[in-house]
Parts: sequence; structure tokens; C-alpha cells
Amino acid sequence: MEEDLKTAVEVMRKGGVILYPTDTIWGIGCDATNAEAVDKVYKIKKRASNKAMLVLVGKMEDVENYVETVPEMAYQLNELSEKPITIIYDNALNLAQELLGDNSSVGIRVSREVFTQRLCKMLRKPIVSTSANIAGEPSPAFFDEISDEIKSAVDYIVKYRQDDKTPHAPSSVVMLSADNTIKILRP
Repeated sequence: MEEDLKTAVEVMRKGGVILYPTDTIWGIGCDATNAEAVDKVYKIKKRASNKAMLVLVGKMEDVENYVETVPEMAYQLNELSEKPITIIYDNALNLAQELLGDNSSVGIRVSREVFTQRLCKMLRKPIVSTSANIAGEPSPAFFDEISDEIKSAVDYIVKYRQDDKTPHAPSSVVMLSADNTIKILRP
């Protein structure tokens, strides 16, 4: 795992794109603050640039660096959720503009998986996390379901967990406004 982490971080620091396991499914990722790298991810996925992508951070405190206001409810949701939870916040800061949705919103998930937590910690930045598929095609549940087209388009493929066949559920997705109003988008 150590060599994988070092190489993946090196690639992302140079503006590259990686294929990596997350706490949900395999993802395509890059430094979420690098607009050129984010653009590469959109091109690899053949995804419309007006569709926002989420980012991963290693711990809840990191969220404070990337949104104007972290509602108190976010800490509670993150702590109490039994499965991974992506929270959509208003007024993102310090991220590539291409990632953002309406009202400069951004979806952020605090990873619950040791590899991605360490990846975020070593990079010292959030990482884009989008499913490892071409837009509109089914999301691959396991590494061996990822298309050769995706595999050949990224700059580095993480070796860690390639043989893992443990099923992982997608994250819950909630929109959380600064006044603690919650809208559940995916339970």
C-alpha cells in the first residue's frame, strides 16, 4: 500500500489522474484544486462539464477548508450515518470551479476507507471522486468491471484492492444548507 500511496500522490501533484478504490466503489480521481486535472477527468468520463463531481477528504475538519460555512448538523450527520454520506454544501471555497454545482455548491464525503484517508492526508488536498465509467454507462462494482477505455486513459492505476470482491453500497447524498435544512437526495 505504501508504494501505491506515494505513486498516486506524485501523479496527482503533477496534475495527473488516478484510478483508485474508495469507501464505495472504484473512482477516477485527481487533485480537486487543479482545474486542468479536473478537466481531464471530465474528458475521460465523456461527462458534460455542467455536471458537478464530488470530492473526498480524509477527516471532517478538512471540510472547513473547502466551504464557506459548515453547518453544525454536518458533523452530526457524518458521525451518525451508518454508511458513507456525501453532503452537498453551498458556497465552496478553494476548489476547481469545474467541480461546482448551482450556488457554488459542492458534494463532499469524508472517506471511511483507510487508503483514501491516507491518500487525502498525504496529498493535503481533497480528491475528486467520480465513478470509474463513461458517463451514462453502469458504474462498475469491482475493479475487473472497469472498461479498458477508462484504464488506458488514466495516468496511474492503484494496485491496492484490485482483487477485492466485497460489495460496497453507494453513499447517501444529502443537501445541507447553512441554516441546517436537510434535503435527502439519495437515502
